[in-house]
Amino acid sequence: MTSRIPKADTPHGHTGLGQTAVKMFAANDLMNQGLIDHLAPDAWRLKPPGGTRPIVAIFTHMHNVRCKWVRLTAPHLEVPAQLNRAQCTPQQARAALAESAARCLQMLAEALGDGGRIERFRRDALAPAWPVGVEMLCYMLAHEAHHRGQVCMLAHQLGFPLPYSASDGIWNWERLWKQCGSRRGPGFDS
Repeated sequence: MTSRIPKADTPHGHTGLGQTAVKMFAANDLMNQGLIDHLAPDAWRLKPPGGTRPIVAIFTHMHNVRCKWVRLTAPHLEVPAQLNRAQCTPQQARAALAESAARCLQMLAEALGDGGRIERFRRDALAPAWPVGVEMLCYMLAHEAHHRGQVCMLAHQLGFPLPYSASDGIWNWERLWKQCGSRRGPGFDS
């Protein structure tokens, strides 16, 4: 997990919340990338018992939901192509997640920064839109954290537990924060 997430490029200045939201979601994506990096290849498509969706379907779902958020909330941004879970490889998922993360970073910067043109967060076409705010970021992070937990649990249950460096790495916010461009860690650059 040494790659750096590019900074969101927007025509508007950021408030502290906008800058922090961008770093938080970038760190969030580094967690996803790290899990894919450390996941045993045999676990990717393995069908868990009990009708649970496989790991490939979880990561493609995460990307496809991000695409929906961008399409509904920031239609002026380019929406990445969706993934097909039947054909998706780990490498394709990594690339697609990086692209959808970049669009989400732009969306968050515009929504939570000064002078942004995004005023409502539309998480689903059938759900009521919310005014943009910290709730938007929390919803996005909670959705992804839930699915990361599923991936960690499924990998373990399928006999392919993630190495300690990967499962513990998603909790090392100081390291993740620095990979996202912070000099000191969470709370110091806000």
